[in-house]
Amino acid sequence: MQGLSDAVRNTNDGSAREPSLRIDLNIGSLFALPAHASGPAVGAGDIYAALKAAGYAGVQHPNPREVLEHGLRATGLGRVDKPEEAAALAAKHKALGLDATTLHVGNGFESDDEMDRLAEAVIAASIAHDYPLYIETHRATITQDMRRTLDLIERFPGIRFNGDFSHWYTGQEMTYGDLAWKLGRLAPVFERTRFLHGRIGTPGTIQIDIENPPQTECIDHFRDIWTRAFAGFLRTAKPGDYIVFCPELLPAFAPLPGGGRRAFNYAPSARMANGEWIESGDRWTQALACAELAKACFETARTQAAAAETPI
Repeated sequence: MQGLSDAVRNTNDGSAREPSLRIDLNIGSLFALPAHASGPAVGAGDIYAALKAAGYAGVQHPNPREVLEHGLRATGLGRVDKPEEAAALAAKHKALGLDATTLHVGNGFESDDEMDRLAEAVIAASIAHDYPLYIETHRATITQDMRRTLDLIERFPGIRFNGDFSHWYTGQEMTYGDLAWKLGRLAPVFERTRFLHGRIGTPGTIQIDIENPPQTECIDHFRDIWTRAFAGFLRTAKPGDYIVFCPELLPAFAPLPGGGRRAFNYAPSARMANGEWIESGDRWTQALACAELAKACFETARTQAAAAETPI
């Protein structure tokens, strides 16, 4: 089993500044944007100039060279389905100049022993290559279940996460029961969250239009969750450490290579008078709104941390 000192490291910019928040964007947020969106879609216009102008510091992208060539920072994403895949991925992504990688690990059908081998391999690869690998809380992976994830932390306290908490909030219907108690139980996860995919869901819908939300209380719940994650980061962060908040707002429909499209079913859609279904919101402005929420959450967490350190 893993020792307490064996932990995946934080992202760090090499400076002496106080721990900070960095706002990136997952490139999927610009994939198949509808015509009414106010930002540029992938393949239509200079998306990188627009991202810089909007204040994003980096992009999570499957082709990071493209991002780095445009003067932005880059993070990676990937899968680990077999333990032996972790080391090769860490080496490759570090060589590409990425700052960190978020991972979907396994398929959710693993036994505890199989989960352990995957988690151990990811942590070992991250430490050996001095490169942050953050396991994502995601449906259809080893972290799809909150309790099994907590058990995994007990066995591997050095694990670190990319928190895409919409997968639990919706997929495990966190509001069915005592949400406050559940959030308290999840403290070990929040304490180990070092990257966040910004998405807000409801108990029945994984991604809502937060500019026109059907349930405003869901936004408050995610504000609480994100603040807890930022507080967990700040509790042990060192000079130069930063945590990435990366909106990942995925489309309603995805174009097919040979023409046509398939339902992707993340962004809400609406039926037009002519019978056509279109994506109803503007993911460009929603991502910016999520980023502003995250900034406020980070400042709340920072204020709470400062108050906790102030002697009575």
